[in-house]
Formats: sequence, structure tokens, C-alpha cells
Amino acid sequence: MRAVVMHETGGPEVLLLQDVPDPEPGEGEVLVRVRAVAVNPIDWKLRRGFMPRPLPAILGSDIAGTVERSRAEGFSEGEEVFGFASGAYAELAIAGSGTIVHKPGALGDVQAAALPVAALTAWQALFDRGGLKAGQRALIAGGAGGVGHLAVQFAKQAGAVTIATGSERNREFVLGLGADQYIDYASQDVSELVHEVDVAFDTVGGETTRTLIPCMRRGGVLVTITGAAPEQEVAQAGVDAQMLIMSPNPEQLAHIGTLVADGVVHVEIAQTMPLAEVQRAHTLSESGRTRGKIILIP
Repeated sequence: MRAVVMHETGGPEVLLLQDVPDPEPGEGEVLVRVRAVAVNPIDWKLRRGFMPRPLPAILGSDIAGTVERSRAEGFSEGEEVFGFASGAYAELAIAGSGTIVHKPGALGDVQAAALPVAALTAWQALFDRGGLKAGQRALIAGGAGGVGHLAVQFAKQAGAVTIATGSERNREFVLGLGADQYIDYASQDVSELVHEVDVAFDTVGGETTRTLIPCMRRGGVLVTITGAAPEQEVAQAGVDAQMLIMSPNPEQLAHIGTLVADGVVHVEIAQTMPLAEVQRAHTLSESGRTRGKIILIP
């Protein structure tokens, strides 16, 4: 099969499309013919050497595809699935039976591949960690990104007053997703315009995290995914700060897939491109200027 192999850490140029042996599924695993695979920030962070791992390696985790061979209960050859797989920048990838779900017929491969990391991160941040409920106020930093644009919709669907931040060029897009208020971080001070937030979700990190703290009520929950919030500042504000590392959850993923298939939630695709253009995909993702998700097609 063809796969994108990384023999060393570094820039996008270390990602090479090569012929490699087909992977073999073990007990409880499924071999998936990959139809679409998402590019996530963790991919280029790993490429840079963020976390040591054995080399050579094949990156990628979010897939949609067809079961090629199954050694797991509940999955049969020819079924369409989506979820998490190892070595997903490839024509074939291995997935555990607890990390993939059946794909609704109305859900396209590109949409499905865009969901696993981004959608579960947004869902778990708002509901598992934040405990967001109808009538509460939710603040989402980075509302146009791959994670943020889903979080905006989940919060709105839950009945929360939904506020988002981002650049001015994404204002109409995010308001169109259902946000009640939009703050341009470059020209507006969110801490002056937003108050008494129950759940804040920071997808940006850095100085952005600090700007969210004054917006929150005492006892509110601040969920971050790019780094821990400053301890002293959250303690003084009486805010419960939590850092989320997403966990695969088949039940949540299946539910989200149905929401997208039914047209309740929109998945924004920044760009699709052939697997051979993976270097360009990483460069685009690293720019931080994409709206929605980047998808590779093997």
C-alpha cells in the first residue's frame, strides 16, 4: 500500500509518500480501506518531535472508510465506518473495535473523517468537563476553527447563550452557525464585553487563556486544550480550570455522526487534497488560518 512515512522529525518535508507492507489486524481489530483522513494539529506537533515516538512512523488518526477485513465482533467486510485508527495517512489502517463506529449512510466520507478528534474534543469540553446546560452562558475562543466551529453549534443546540471569539473575517460564518455574540479579538476586548460566563472553552491558548478568566462567574468552568491556565489567576477569580485530553468514545461519536447526517450540525471543510500533497496540508494547518478541517484523500 501507499502511506506517508516519517523517518525523522522536522518540517513538512520529512513526510514522504512511499510503498510499505499492508498492516495486519490483530484480535479485536479491523483493517480499514481509508477513504478520507483528517489533518489535526497533533499530527504536525508529532512531526516536529513534540512527543518522542519510534521511527519510522505513519501519522494520522481520524478516518472514514470501508472494512477490508475484520477480526472484531460487530464489524463485517464492506461496512462503512469512521473513527480513530493508527497510521491513518495511508491507503489501509488498523482500528480497534472500540475506536470506530458505523457510518450513517447520509454522512459523507469527508465529513466523517473531520469529526473524531475535533468533535469529541468539543463535546467533552463543553459537557463532560464543563457540564454545560440550557440557559447557561458559553464562551468559545477560536470559534471558526476545526474544534471551535463544532463547539459553537453544540453549545447552541444545548440551549446555551453562545459567545465566540475570532478574527473579523470569520464573524458572519460563526454567527451563521448560531453564535449569539461574536468578539473580534484583534479590535475588541472580550473581558470588557463579556461577563458571567458559566463555561469557557479555550481552543487557542497562550495569552488568550488569560483574557477569558475575567469574563467568568465565580464557580464557572474554564476548559483548555493547548496548555494549563495560570493557577494564581484562576484561583483569585474562583474559576475551576481544567485541561482536557480527549478520549475516544464510540457512543458520543455515533451520536455526533447522526447529528451531522441529519443536518443538525454543519462540518466546515477548509480544503480536501490528495494524500500526496500531505506536506502542503501540514503547512496550511500550521498557519493557524484555516476555517474548519483539512482532509486528505488516499
